Amino acid sequence: MSFLFRALLLLGVLGLSMGSATAQHQVRLDVASFRNDDIAVKGGVVEIYVTVSGKNLTYQRRGPKLFQAAFNVTLEAVRNDGTAVYQETVTLKPPVLRDTTAAIKNPLSFQKRISLPEGRYTLRAHMRDQYRAANVDIVEVPLIVEFGVGKPLLSSVVLLSRPASRSAVEANNFIRNGLSLTRAAGGLYARGMDKLYFYAELYNAPAGQALNVRYRLRAPKGSKDVTTGQASATAAQGKPTVVTGELDLSKVPAGDYSLSVEIRNSKNQVLSIQTTSLRRNPADYAPAGAVMPR
Repeated sequence: MSFLFRALLLLGVLGLSMGSATAQHQVRLDVASFRNDDIAVKGGVVEIYVTVSGKNLTYQRRGPKLFQAAFNVTLEAVRNDGTAVYQETVTLKPPVLRDTTAAIKNPLSFQKRISLPEGRYTLRAHMRDQYRAANVDIVEVPLIVEFGVGKPLLSSVVLLSRPASRSAVEANNFIRNGLSLTRAAGGLYARGMDKLYFYAELYNAPAGQALNVRYRLRAPKGSKDVTTGQASATAAQGKPTVVTGELDLSKVPAGDYSLSVEIRNSKNQVLSIQTTSLRRNPADYAPAGAVMPR
């Protein structure tokens, strides 16, 4: 029986493309899927990373020259028949500002990690401004999660703002396979972020197999590589094989790009390939680091 693991993040009708100038959403919904650590359990682990722009939020007076905004984000995972298998509301408040006319109102991000059975879903994020009822935004991401057994396959590729590093802290939503992951929220590499880092997992590769990891950055419709990199790895035994890498973005101009990561064996045969999108914008400010929602 062949192994199939698919996480299709189609950003179509809602105009979620970061390059769209006509449909700018306040909410960015990033989703990454991984195989369940217990392979006997049918389903997957889905990491939901939400980024909310701070520019259009309503700020209320909290004291003399002190202003603060607040918003709710309701997350839902809905089957194609309309059945909700997951729902949760998260409330966040940006830092207090002394001047609401300030141009710098950093976005806020948070991350949730949930388990989903095999199936087809719509992941939805519904943002509501607590101080202005008309200020709402809804984004949806179709997701297909299917499992089997068979050939090697990559998980989703997670874009990072820092290298994946070993952590001695207690396991939480920001750690996978003992590595601490700091996301590049919304796939944005902004001012001061001249390095791209990524993390992925490879499943079902024969233990001890020598692997070559190749990755490249291209414009969405480009045929030439903007920058490339490669690394070597050895297939792990009894657990996923960690795949990491980095690219220098210091000479990459502003724009939208796709990052492709491929795994090859010692015979130079492609075992698996995965692609994700990102934006390079040195003139913008990156979102603040994600927080653990309460």
